[in-house]
Amino acid sequence: MARRVSPLLVGACALLSLSGCGFLEHAERPAWRTQAEETCLARKLVQPSATITPAHEIDGPGICGLYHPFKVSALADATVAVDQPVTIDCAMIPALESWLAESVQPIAQTRFGQPVVGLNVFGAYSCRGIDNIEGAQLSEHAFGNAIDVAGFKLADGRSISVVQDWKRADSQEAAFLHEVHAGACQHFTTVLGPGADVFHYNHLHLDLAMHGATDTGPRRYCKPAPAPDLTPAPSRPDGLPPAPDIDEPQDIARTAPGADAPMALHGPTGELPPPAPVFDAAAPPRPPAAVEGRPADWDITSSIRVSRDD
Repeated sequence: MARRVSPLLVGACALLSLSGCGFLEHAERPAWRTQAEETCLARKLVQPSATITPAHEIDGPGICGLYHPFKVSALADATVAVDQPVTIDCAMIPALESWLAESVQPIAQTRFGQPVVGLNVFGAYSCRGIDNIEGAQLSEHAFGNAIDVAGFKLADGRSISVVQDWKRADSQEAAFLHEVHAGACQHFTTVLGPGADVFHYNHLHLDLAMHGATDTGPRRYCKPAPAPDLTPAPSRPDGLPPAPDIDEPQDIARTAPGADAPMALHGPTGELPPPAPVFDAAAPPRPPAAVEGRPADWDITSSIRVSRDD
């Protein structure tokens, strides 16, 4: 008498027989991410040091991870400490270095007469979807291609916090934050800060996501839109038709419990203060960081307490 075969076993065997045709193949990490890592390494854009060290490959879960991660505890030849070591990909390091050198430090010298010596961060690599929603599109954090900056430390020990100082009307701290946010838009493809949505009220999200190209260069998302006097003139068009506008999900980061302080529901009005004139009398004054012309929702804030990024 023939032995009966379980229908479940038959079904499983049928599925396995299709795996050679790709039916059960796992999703693969987009090729451009690997190319970006390898190009960065080939061009020697990152020099390993005691504060920037290569780490083991991160492979999964799923397509999360990166082939050549770096553990970073300080930047700018170890002159700018990171308050907690972060894991990021190769390309993020020169982007952060150039932002510090070309935007953050000159603005700090103009506003405060001293350099920034530390970054306070909420996190970098974390295998999660946007807003930690199950099934959502993966965040750039899932590929080590993003970092969340919550504040800056000055050489004299003062701290400048996004959550506390972004909306301090008529303050040097607010002016500094608005200006370094605008500067970041020239170095990263995604920059989100207070006013971008209710989730970015307490940090600057910086990443190098690939949004495509336009007739003036890489497509960049910078929200809220900086004041016109804080951004350089647009690049000269290359003669090709402009790329159509697209709308894609933006990353949402988490914050540390207790980090959110009571905030006014209305942002500063009028001009931010001019630079303090006592540091270099011979230098022409830096124009103030105006806040007029912000999007209608620029002052939306949130006081939701949520968990910190891994």
